[in-house]
Amino acid sequence: MEVVILAAGKGTRMNSSTPKVLHTIGGKPMLAHAIEAAIELDSNLIHVVVGFGADKIERYCETNMADAPLNFVIQAEQLGTGHAVQRVIPSLTSIEDNNIVLILYGDVPLIQADTLEQLLNKASANSVAVLTGFTQDPTGLGRIIRDEDGELIAIVEEKDACDEQRGIKEFNTGIMALPAGKLSSWLEKLGNDNEQSEYYLTDVIEAAVRDGCAVNSLVLKDEIEAQGVNDKMQLALLERYYQNRIVGYMLKSGVTLRDPNRVDVRGEIAFGSDVEIDINVIFEGTVRLGNKVRIDANVIIKDSIISDGVHILAGSNIDGAEISSGCKIGPSARLRPGTKLGKDVKIGNFVETKNASFGDGSKANHLAYIGDAIIGRKVNIGAGTIFCNYDGANKHKSTLGDNVFVGSNSVLIAPVNLGDNSFVAAGSAINVDVNKEQLAVSRAKQRNIDGWGRPKKR
Repeated sequence: MEVVILAAGKGTRMNSSTPKVLHTIGGKPMLAHAIEAAIELDSNLIHVVVGFGADKIERYCETNMADAPLNFVIQAEQLGTGHAVQRVIPSLTSIEDNNIVLILYGDVPLIQADTLEQLLNKASANSVAVLTGFTQDPTGLGRIIRDEDGELIAIVEEKDACDEQRGIKEFNTGIMALPAGKLSSWLEKLGNDNEQSEYYLTDVIEAAVRDGCAVNSLVLKDEIEAQGVNDKMQLALLERYYQNRIVGYMLKSGVTLRDPNRVDVRGEIAFGSDVEIDINVIFEGTVRLGNKVRIDANVIIKDSIISDGVHILAGSNIDGAEISSGCKIGPSARLRPGTKLGKDVKIGNFVETKNASFGDGSKANHLAYIGDAIIGRKVNIGAGTIFCNYDGANKHKSTLGDNVFVGSNSVLIAPVNLGDNSFVAAGSAINVDVNKEQLAVSRAKQRNIDGWGRPKKR
């Protein structure tokens, strides 16, 4: 079995320079959803027909889907779905009748692998399988034509349909499975004598009937699964449906969501038991939540591992961090890539970290920047502390031992090392190593001037 994904269209109604199939659902391009469904089917090869923005599409796939068995086929002129599949025929690894070709679309992102598996089971060397659905408003969709016995005999595009045919509620999703050996000859006979002067792939159904092939159909239970995207309204509709599908799974798995309509998952999420998530929380990339994790309102978490018992307070932004059990983050904290927190670490309000590791029990309660640092256990970093890690050209590291105390409004100018149990007095600028159990004080001498008067306005 080989898969053909049609992804050559520009998507004029999207009003965007980005190829339509690269617009995202759940933080992932629509095309990627279709490719992942094809991968689940264990297909031999996935042919992606590209046209507009082909370089962008290929670059995305090479970067993010390098392990997928992809073959890109150029359709320079978009002359219809039949013409697009014609372009793929020379690339098929086998054109034997028992090789099945599955047709998918790069702008139909919600199709499920189990649905496609059922469709493939209805296709064979002498039969075609077509995925159909029923809708109350089939405007713009091709109609399924059946004979008196209920057998599928043709598909008519709306622009070519008569009034009676337009009244049919069963529509064509465009997804079908066909025998490779016969497909080539059917495509060669396609004409473009229709309202759009295009070569319709749907016309192969009549050719199959003429050749005595059975045409089987699978009717979708939920029409939205085969919904395509042509504009931003439809993109938003599928985004919300996708999110509802994910949060439904989370709720059934025991996650407490204060408002399921105000949680978005734009990637992959895994979670333990007794997880609580407040409103306006966004998950991006790959996120892992342990047991008894609490996430307050307006939090963004991306590509991070959150261990058991962690509490993330409102307004925090976590990106590329590893957080051990019992930590407390925020409110309004920012953890950037490379942050690693040991057990029971406290990162408070308006604290920013980057490429910094904290030992168990350490804390930075408020108003600090900590970058390129290795921090031991039970370290206290006072308010207003800044780790100066960048000299304008290179990054440098600071290392703090266990039980170090850094007083408020201090500056650590890297590279610098602070030994175990050392103490930095508030308001100090430290650029020389401090040995263990030493007190470091670096301040300008204070002067108190008698008889001083405040400046007055002229």
